[in-house]
Amino acid sequence: MSLAGQAFALQLVVLAMMIAIGAVLAVLDARHDSDVITTREVVAVAVTLAEAPSTVAALHTTDPTTPLQPVTEEIRRETGMDFIVVMAPDRTRYTHTNPANIGLPFSGNIDRALAGETFTETFTGTLGPSIRAVTPVYDDGRVVGLVSAGVTRSKIGDQVATQVPLILGVASAGLVVSGAGSFLLSRRLRRQTHGLAPDELRVMYEHHDAVLHSVHEGLVVFGPSGEHAEVVNDEARRLLDLPSGKIRRSDLPLSLQRMSWGVVRDEMHVTSDRILLVNQDIVTWGGRAIGTVMTIRDHTELRAVMGELDTVRGFAESLQAQAHESANRLHTVVTMVELGRHREAVEFATSELELSQALIDRLLAAVGAPALAALLLGKVNQATERGIELTITEDTALDSVDPLSPQETVTLVGNLIDNAIDAAAGSASGWVEVTMRYQDADADADTSHRSSALFVRVADSGPGMSAEKFARASQRGYSTKADHHGLGLALVHRLVARYGGTIRTERDPESAVTVTIPRKDTA
Repeated sequence: MSLAGQAFALQLVVLAMMIAIGAVLAVLDARHDSDVITTREVVAVAVTLAEAPSTVAALHTTDPTTPLQPVTEEIRRETGMDFIVVMAPDRTRYTHTNPANIGLPFSGNIDRALAGETFTETFTGTLGPSIRAVTPVYDDGRVVGLVSAGVTRSKIGDQVATQVPLILGVASAGLVVSGAGSFLLSRRLRRQTHGLAPDELRVMYEHHDAVLHSVHEGLVVFGPSGEHAEVVNDEARRLLDLPSGKIRRSDLPLSLQRMSWGVVRDEMHVTSDRILLVNQDIVTWGGRAIGTVMTIRDHTELRAVMGELDTVRGFAESLQAQAHESANRLHTVVTMVELGRHREAVEFATSELELSQALIDRLLAAVGAPALAALLLGKVNQATERGIELTITEDTALDSVDPLSPQETVTLVGNLIDNAIDAAAGSASGWVEVTMRYQDADADADTSHRSSALFVRVADSGPGMSAEKFARASQRGYSTKADHHGLGLALVHRLVARYGGTIRTERDPESAVTVTIPRKDTA
């Protein structure tokens, strides 16, 4: 049986038991109330009759039955009593419902009445069990007789029985209403649990929990509002540096907060220390959207490898282009030799070689890091292929790339040059200019140390970026295939922020991006 069915059956059983108990208690309460009311009535009738002057006068006659019997019977009929007995102090009855019992001794207790007390009791007399009251009749302070009035238990039972149908009707109506409420609640519960049995729900929860904790992708599930996360697995908390407890969308990195609510495919997001690949789907049930599922994969190491691969690919393409160009030049030289123009052939062959060798010698002398020198040489060739002149300024001088690693330097400089080449490609006579050096800052209070900073400036002939657009590119931290620069700039911003550096853009007198990363030098 499903959880909803079990809950419905249990509710019906409990409700039926409670209503049955309530009905029994109501009947018992009605009987108790009837007993209390009957007790008050029999006392009132007995005391009223005992205090009547006609009763005292009749008791002083030689035949009290004659005046008292008609009066007591009339009172009995009008008050609903089953019997009214007027008796002598020695128990002799003067009146009774059954005339045959007149003159016979009264059955029951009268000692307390003879002592001057009015009392009630339940006693089985000639008419069966009854609730009766016994009270004394006084004349000048003497007990001259007793009056007893009573109602049989059978009559009280008949009175209670008339209330039973009403009690049962109310109980039945209550059972019907509560049953209907339980049924509606069961339907809602069945809809929410999809008709699953408790064991099925337990197994589903265990599997669900196991999958969430074992999956190697971050998973964040938002409800219909899109503001509160209903499910956040361990990997998502690790990748996004989320705190424990409830998670809101405002707790996510800024770029994820601004992501659209709809379907997202393979968006790159850059956080303070990771590059994340994010996908998002809308979850629907019954034709309506009930939330979103966001999956997150860590691409930090992959992007680093891809960056190095892009660099190597650039080198390979440059070598391929140079090989093709060298083959053309070689054919030209051979032809010139065959034509007997030996001097011109030598000049043609060595002119380009001297220029290339001069550039290589200058880069190796100015830049101490081999990886950075190779990157710059590759970018020069890449820019030349696109009709752009890439130059390294005369004041470029780096004996190392501290505090960056060679890989981080390639990321920083490579992305800035790529963006500059793309920007300059849209202008006539495009050019890119790269400057790298260490520049001194103000001296510290401790003169044994001086502060310096790694200075990188990449200028181009492009239109440049406004400060607002540049800030948005650094904050949004995402990229699509149509917007590669967003990811490159985000990587640069992340790297600069990690080392406590600064990055700024200029548009006047030329488009340029300047990066300064501090380092500590020992004097």
